[in-house]
Amino acid sequence: MEEDVVAAIGPQSSGIAHVISHVVNELHVPLLSFAATDPTLAALQYPYFVRTTQSDYFQMYAIADLVEYYGWREVVAIFVDDDYGRGGISVLGDALEKKRAKISYKAAFTPRASKSEIDDLLVGVNLRESRVYVVHVNPDSGLTVFSVAKSLGMMSAGYVWIATDWLPSLLDSSATADPDTMNLLQGVIALRHHTPDGDLKKSLMSRLNNQKNKDIANFNSYALYAYDSVWLAARALDAYLKEGGNISFSSDPTLHDSNGSRLQLASLRTFDGGQQLLQTILSMNFTGVSGQIQFDSDKNLVHPAYDVLNIGGTGFRKIGYWSNYSHLSVIPPEILYTRPPNTSTASQHVYSVIWPGETAAPPRGWVFPNNGKPLRIGVPNRVGYKQFVAKDNGPPGVRGFCIDVFEAAINLLPYPVPRLYMLYGDGKRNPVFNDLVAEVAADKFDAAVGDITIVTNRTKIVDFTQPYMESGLVVVAPVKQKKSSPWAFLKPFNALMWCVTGAFFLLVGAVVWILEHRINREFRGPPSQQLITIFWFSFSTMFFSHRENTMSTLGRMVLIIWLFVVLIINSSYTASLTSILTVQQLTSRIEGIDTLVSSSEPIGIQDGSFAWNYLIDELNIAESRIVKLKNPDEYSSALRKGPRGGGVAAIVDELPYIELFLSSTNCEFRTVGPEFTKSGWGFAFQRDSPLAVELSTAILQLSENGDLQKIHNKWLTHNECSMQINQVDSTQLSLQSFWGLFLISGVACSIALIVFSFRVLCQYRRFSPEAEQGDVGEIEPAEPRRTIRNPSLKKLFDFVDRKEDEIKEILRRKSGDSKRQATHSSDGQPHSPS
Repeated sequence: MEEDVVAAIGPQSSGIAHVISHVVNELHVPLLSFAATDPTLAALQYPYFVRTTQSDYFQMYAIADLVEYYGWREVVAIFVDDDYGRGGISVLGDALEKKRAKISYKAAFTPRASKSEIDDLLVGVNLRESRVYVVHVNPDSGLTVFSVAKSLGMMSAGYVWIATDWLPSLLDSSATADPDTMNLLQGVIALRHHTPDGDLKKSLMSRLNNQKNKDIANFNSYALYAYDSVWLAARALDAYLKEGGNISFSSDPTLHDSNGSRLQLASLRTFDGGQQLLQTILSMNFTGVSGQIQFDSDKNLVHPAYDVLNIGGTGFRKIGYWSNYSHLSVIPPEILYTRPPNTSTASQHVYSVIWPGETAAPPRGWVFPNNGKPLRIGVPNRVGYKQFVAKDNGPPGVRGFCIDVFEAAINLLPYPVPRLYMLYGDGKRNPVFNDLVAEVAADKFDAAVGDITIVTNRTKIVDFTQPYMESGLVVVAPVKQKKSSPWAFLKPFNALMWCVTGAFFLLVGAVVWILEHRINREFRGPPSQQLITIFWFSFSTMFFSHRENTMSTLGRMVLIIWLFVVLIINSSYTASLTSILTVQQLTSRIEGIDTLVSSSEPIGIQDGSFAWNYLIDELNIAESRIVKLKNPDEYSSALRKGPRGGGVAAIVDELPYIELFLSSTNCEFRTVGPEFTKSGWGFAFQRDSPLAVELSTAILQLSENGDLQKIHNKWLTHNECSMQINQVDSTQLSLQSFWGLFLISGVACSIALIVFSFRVLCQYRRFSPEAEQGDVGEIEPAEPRRTIRNPSLKKLFDFVDRKEDEIKEILRRKSGDSKRQATHSSDGQPHSPS
């Protein structure tokens, strides 16, 4: 730097780059680094640092995408404890968090750690449950990590090893693959900088292969970035000079030698055109041997991409690519850049992998900690409802429905789960389940098994499995038999149904009267008699006892359809009324949870239940109104006493408990109102525990194969009785069930009236000419004659009121007179001579 430098290329490590970056900042000299990949070097405190390789920021996001692709939730980071290692692993943690995964353990070692130190580190790593290891180290210590892992049996089936770009760079630098080295790396996944096979790269490789010194032909991707870094500096300096830039230096008065210092800081001078040259470098855009050399707004090379490699045999196999453009893919990034970006989960794909132990199936990624400790399972020590869970003198120390479900699910897992059941509670009263869940979150228990309801505040601190039992809060209250009402015969139908039915009885009677009035003597007579006939005929059809005969075809059609409707209505009415009168009707002054909220009477709940918090926090019920009850006996006693006798008005509890309680009391009590919450029971595990997911799948399998129902029948068999009190209103028949029948009957009546009206109008039209010729006196002798074109409604109604036989007789007589007149006229005409 004492020789008036305008640009610097290097160094090869992130640690030294941090130091030199401070120097070049003071001297305004751009620093082009082709190997310093620490993401923290991109900070604003290093304005003159220019990274001409890919940042580890993108490499760590590529690893996070691999972890998500295979469904792993936790990884162990093995890294060297320096700027390079810490910077990369810090970004990895952020990237995994976005994928809902995490680094469960950070295993760091010093840059010059001995083999024994690495051995001790990996022994501790192997005791943990995660089996996904990300190795981010320097090449000088990387192979030692794998050598120790091999000796500890950590390169066998079930393990996952992901190495960053240090491993392919080390292997690419060797002329030939060392069999011993490759034997250590079988099944490892590694990332390598993706450099497209362009013409410049092929030309450079051809020239190097023709060199006498063959060793230089074996180099890694960093060599390509170094080659492009030199050309970048040269092109930028050429452009800088062509733009009129000057190479000049000036002294910095802040740089001076201190007493006894050998650094000779006073000899260092600042490059006057440093800022201009830096901007020229960042604006360069050309194609190098490593690909496109162009910088984005964050001073990173555009189009970061990696090859995903799987080491096996004596080499490695490319199983896919990762790019910041479309993430994991088996298509080269250069092709993807010509297509729209697609980072959806469905589009992520890599080829199959041969994992450690020569297995093809992706490892689960975790095992139980190999530390000799069984799974600590907290079990509530219940006082009542011991069918669900209770203490047992024999192994495993607990029994019940919940324990059997858990054991059945554990037995479906493809691996053994050592476990120890630990009772929670003093056995004198039910434990508070919120406290039990909190103990799991506090690492006192690894899991909690029992009748634990899945509620919102609990899911915030632990992970639950799939629910194995449906549940919800209901209200239980004393009931009494309802007295029979003298108006019970009206209850089968609701008010609208009664109104519509009565209206149709009258409608059908009126329609039949209209259709039969002109031809049927039984439907004629004085107006009062005809009105009585309509009512009598209408309602007598209800019992099929009408004595009037129908003579017209239209009347019979309407009556047949109506009788079918009446048959259905009668049958439905009879069935509903029979049910109302024969089934025992129970009633309660408590109608549901709304009645309890609006009252001031005491409410019973099960001791330790979440119902306490729900009633107080959600329904704003005073704490003084809530009475804690321990067992079903206290339930019965409190309900029988009632509020006036020191008991409770009703009990709020979960449905599974209530089913057993009602069965044990021979259905003396009933639930009132609907189930007002919906939830379920599950097993609680610590956050991000993989067992929660595994057991959820096992519970679904138990449900599908019927084993869950068998366990339910074993422990929770109870007498069948009606859970809720009978609601008469819910059994009433409404118009909704019969509107189709009424529609059919109404359409039949309408069609019959239309056809009848058409026939009457046709007859009336034929009848009108007689009125014009003076014979109308037979119909209305006192009225003046009018033409058919302007008839009065009175004449029309009078015509309709006449018997049809009389009208037909008049029409026949008129037709005969017309024929005789026509014959007489024909006979009076002279005949023509023959």
